[in-house]
Amino acid sequence: MTKVKFEKFTKVTREKIFSVVTNYESLQSKLPQFFPSIRIISVRSNTILVEEHLKLAGNEFIVMAKHAVKEPHLHEIFIVGGDLKGTHITEKFEQVQDGVRIIVNVDFKSKVKVRFLNFFGKNKIENEFSKIMDELISIAEN
Repeated sequence: MTKVKFEKFTKVTREKIFSVVTNYESLQSKLPQFFPSIRIISVRSNTILVEEHLKLAGNEFIVMAKHAVKEPHLHEIFIVGGDLKGTHITEKFEQVQDGVRIIVNVDFKSKVKVRFLNFFGKNKIENEFSKIMDELISIAEN
């Protein structure tokens, strides 16, 4: 398992960035370079089960992800099936004076041999997840 943590900042409201990050239906159309396919399986109050085709650094993964939300401050992703089973991602949205600080923790696990992990390790994983968050922030700000 590889653990990474990084922070991002945006000047949009916490509600706006949280809404963009947790709008799973739009990920396929807004971020096709990372999410070529998304299919919502089940929605129950604050828990959503999603089948995701994910691309990271030239690697493709098929996962079943359970998204748990505590609006507007916490989004947790538990990979419950597929190539990255056991991966856990936590995104915290903290209101600060000039905007929102987003704190992302990734506990990355993979059942398959991952090229970017083997060659680049922790920094490459952090970079890939950071790119996704940068794109989501850009969408929220525009």
